[in-house]
Amino acid sequence: MFGIINFEVFLFAAILLNLTPGTDTMYIVSRSISQGRTAGIFSALGITAGVVVHTLLAAFGLSIILTQSIFLFTLIKIVGAIYLAYLGLKMLITRNTTNEQQTLPTQSNKKIFLQGMITNVTNPKVALFFLAFLPQFIHTDSGIATPIPFIVLGLTFTLTGGIWCLIMAYFSSMATTKLRGNTKVSTVLNKLTGVVFIAMGIKLLQTKPTA
Repeated sequence: MFGIINFEVFLFAAILLNLTPGTDTMYIVSRSISQGRTAGIFSALGITAGVVVHTLLAAFGLSIILTQSIFLFTLIKIVGAIYLAYLGLKMLITRNTTNEQQTLPTQSNKKIFLQGMITNVTNPKVALFFLAFLPQFIHTDSGIATPIPFIVLGLTFTLTGGIWCLIMAYFSSMATTKLRGNTKVSTVLNKLTGVVFIAMGIKLLQTKPTA
């Protein structure tokens, strides 16, 4: 159906791949530990929105351009790395208090959502993964020259990944609730999160077009 083959195999592989720790996992867990469940949930939703963007890019062939242009690949990679470094540095130099942790304003949640989406969209490795993984489950001889197979598979991957991200956000925040109640520990958690973001940016810079 829709030119998709071995959907059951795809679903099983998608679940396993989503369970594998990566940049998105580090982002969500770091946010959840340092700022709580709400921040973790919004970061998970942001990451999920980013995967939807990659799905649409792959479905309509725009991601192929990324594989054919070293300049564009490098540009997106640098932008993503700089953004992660910016978020990390901001958390390192920002002083947090218990009250700020407990009463995150709506705007902050929106920012966390957008930050999660941006970190995912500006990771060219995700685009390359979609182009390498999804076509294996699309019947090229089916005569269907539409983006529907990519969209169906991409949204399936997004759904399984989104559920796992929300689970991670919930449990990682729950496990550190008491720690965030201590102002000093809360500050340390934020600093560590900043360091993690910077490390993620450095790792992103090491991504190669053939990855």
